[in-house]
Amino acid sequence: MSTISLRVPDNELAIFKAYAKHNNSSLSEIIRTTMLAHIENEYDLKVFEDYEAQKASGTLKTRPVSALWDELKL
Repeated sequence: MSTISLRVPDNELAIFKAYAKHNNSSLSEIIRTTMLAHIENEYDLKVFEDYEAQKASGTLKTRPVSALWDELKL
């Protein structure tokens, strides 16, 4: 496992520590999960924006859900 160093103002560190304590978690775990959630949210937004752009341009390809069930053999 790797270690990173992060410089933050003392007042922000106090906020981070209080949040971690409130959530019964370590500061490292809070920073890690928050960062991963932020990345996931940005990815989800990009996927949604691409979907909307394809829909608006008329290039969106769809298929019936029954085709998915057949493909998955469900």
